[in-house]
Amino acid sequence: MSLNRVASIDTLAAVPHEGLDRRSSDASLRVCRLSFNPVPQDMDSTELRQDVPHAETVGAFEVPEWERLLQIAAAVISCLFAAGIVFGYAAIKPVLKQQGAYLGFCPDSPDAGDGFASMPQDTCVEIRLNLMFTVAAVGTNVAALPVGAILDHFGPRVCGIVGCVFLTIGALLMAYDAALTVDGLLLGYLFLALGGPFTYISSFQLSNAFPRHSGLILALLTGAFDASSALFLVYRLIFDATGGAFSIRRFFLTYLTVPAVILVFQLTLMPGQSYKTVGELVNQAEEAYEAFVESNTVEDQVHEQTALLQEERRETREQQQAVMNDIQTLLGSTMGDEQVEAKERKVEASGVWGVMHHCTVLQQITSPWFVLVCLFTIVQMTRINFFVATIRPQYEAIFKDHEKAVRINTFFDIALPVGGLISIPFIGTALDHLNTVVVLALLVVTGTLIGVLGLLPYMWAAYANVILFVLYRPFYYTAVSDYSAKVFGFRTFGTVYGLIICLSGLFNFSQSGLDILLHQTFNENPVPVNVILLLLGLVIGVSLVAFVAAQVWNIHRKHLQELSGQRPVFQ
Repeated sequence: MSLNRVASIDTLAAVPHEGLDRRSSDASLRVCRLSFNPVPQDMDSTELRQDVPHAETVGAFEVPEWERLLQIAAAVISCLFAAGIVFGYAAIKPVLKQQGAYLGFCPDSPDAGDGFASMPQDTCVEIRLNLMFTVAAVGTNVAALPVGAILDHFGPRVCGIVGCVFLTIGALLMAYDAALTVDGLLLGYLFLALGGPFTYISSFQLSNAFPRHSGLILALLTGAFDASSALFLVYRLIFDATGGAFSIRRFFLTYLTVPAVILVFQLTLMPGQSYKTVGELVNQAEEAYEAFVESNTVEDQVHEQTALLQEERRETREQQQAVMNDIQTLLGSTMGDEQVEAKERKVEASGVWGVMHHCTVLQQITSPWFVLVCLFTIVQMTRINFFVATIRPQYEAIFKDHEKAVRINTFFDIALPVGGLISIPFIGTALDHLNTVVVLALLVVTGTLIGVLGLLPYMWAAYANVILFVLYRPFYYTAVSDYSAKVFGFRTFGTVYGLIICLSGLFNFSQSGLDILLHQTFNENPVPVNVILLLLGLVIGVSLVAFVAAQVWNIHRKHLQELSGQRPVFQ
């Protein structure tokens, strides 16, 4: 699952130009609510449809502070136990094997036929389990698309309830897989994966509950998402400690309490409407101010009329003044100056902000800006999920030692959630202050280094590989969403970024082919597959960095030419 780096589901819409006054600069920062709908009504238009119904929003100042704090706490708890649990696959995979997963689908001895029947039983079980994870990973990415549309049209409560339904179905299928005639594990894991985005993405809007602390709130939610992968690790430790008595069925029947608690949260505490964004609050404050001025003007003109009319206008002025005061308390200023200045600094640092904001969706997705980052994302996402799914067999083959592979696997299970938690603050700082070319170069260099370390038959290289991987994974996903927002803009963000993630997820089905190459073609040797993925990522990554660097240089050169042409000539 990608980390959508959306500061408060409200962001810059246009590039601030020199010579604009502060007021117009502020206005450029106020746009419509971000829509995650991946399919636009018109592929040749980047304009948002105003006639499409959207769920009503509510100002955070209309909800008591204690209630908003409880909502954030409830969202963090929900994400911690539901948002990304399927990415703890490496931890639960050994348990599933010990519990006899897929033994009924895989024959004791290979047949002469094709497909799974022709494989050794261990290989068959390995590939079917990895397919279960692959389908779940694809489902997680693709699910992000309809989640946005449902969130926009029906609000966060409906999203949360749908997530509860999916989590419940998934847990029941996982628990009663042995009694089903269909592949309950694959379907159950898929439903668990689908429940994650409905829980996680619908919580993003809570960053607007306290706009001045939106970064902290998103960090808490993202941290909970990363930490949720540790749930299966905890279960595996309990499974080992009880000698297998706490079976898969008992665990997932116990897990049913999670969607039940989340459902209670949704029906009793969580907001039915999304909170207004910074831009919407500023617009509301402006409307209140204009009405306030108008009422004062009318008051001067009708002061001779009845006392009742004067009283009504006084109450209206007081209400409008209260709205402005509440918004100022939330934002720190009525016009959101702090948020505007922070976003202007990010625009200046990026170097690529707005390069394709003026283009249609069709022009954007056929440009090198899109094609290269999409190809890079496809390769890197495939590498990431392939490593998560095969870390133990890879190191068993590299070290020719089962115990060493188990130690690396256990270290990875712990490091995966911890790495996400540690890296979150640094990721935000890096993306806010580094040029986009530098960020992309870091992604390529780090990804290449991870690939090289994964080829070396040394324990220190394996541990270094895991450490870099768990730090790189959240950085990579966040950087791609950040790149999409800066280059393509938020009017088309749902379409462009959604298409990148959707295509990358669908291409993850190639992981089944990589499994066959690993276990059959290359006789359990992971080096050839890793070298192929490493070279593909390096070639595409270098091409992406070179292209963006050339474009940034051209933009800078044109900007200097424009400035030189505007300089006054002194006699």
